[in-house]
Amino acid sequence: MPSASTPALLGNPEPRGLKESWRSRDGESRLVRGDHMELLASLPADSVDCIWTDPPYFLSNGGTSCHAGKRVAVHKGAWDQSQGVAADHAFNRTWLAECRRVLKPSGTIWVSGTHHVYLSVGMALMELGYRLLNDIVWEKPNPPPNLGCRCFTHATEMILWASKSAKGAQNRYTFNYADMKAENDGRQMKNVWRFTAPGTGEKRHGKHPTQKPLALVERCLLASTHPGDLVLDPFAGSASTGVAALGAGRRFIGAEIDTNYCKLASKRLTAADLARPPSETP
Repeated sequence: MPSASTPALLGNPEPRGLKESWRSRDGESRLVRGDHMELLASLPADSVDCIWTDPPYFLSNGGTSCHAGKRVAVHKGAWDQSQGVAADHAFNRTWLAECRRVLKPSGTIWVSGTHHVYLSVGMALMELGYRLLNDIVWEKPNPPPNLGCRCFTHATEMILWASKSAKGAQNRYTFNYADMKAENDGRQMKNVWRFTAPGTGEKRHGKHPTQKPLALVERCLLASTHPGDLVLDPFAGSASTGVAALGAGRRFIGAEIDTNYCKLASKRLTAADLARPPSETP
């Protein structure tokens, strides 16, 4: 059941630095190019059902990684450069506070990250009054090797799931327990999930350095939302959240500040929108 119409951007988006990059055929979903805080500030309080996002991990600080068996420099962009522990944590507190404002009282948030960021995100969530529900461990079956050979191979990422409302509050968050149990052959689903990294099919419109597999995002949304719910991603990247939301019959709103990634995201969203059954579009 579709919920209320997607919240309109307050005022004219041009002076605020937001420019619409993509809109669904039914007008209920969209992507804007601009800063995440600009988008969050433009949304009314208590207007979003769910947030799924993959914020900066602050890894682009002169280090190296392994890509296709070769050592490569880690430089995703200025947005991924650390400003120090205190500043990075303040950054996380700021955007998570705005996310809490726009979430409905029954809303939940999913935040993906490695050990470089999820400790800060988890602390910020608790400081801001969120209730932590689960830490999901995403296991990668074929991770890149650790070229330094001075620690264990990084084969997992964490996804923290939290609700806006406290335990026992009147507004209960959504958890489609029966659906998740059915997906897991009739057994309670554990918090360790095994998914391969995005393959060539998910990158046919282009590549993003932190792209997440659609199956991973889709499972989260199917577990915590209903058809027609509004899903927000303030760090849209290649719009995996939006593509997963559209595929699951949910609505989407997101922001991406990088022009090239915004173009990539718009292509993916257009393809996902066109692939939806006629009953889900005008």
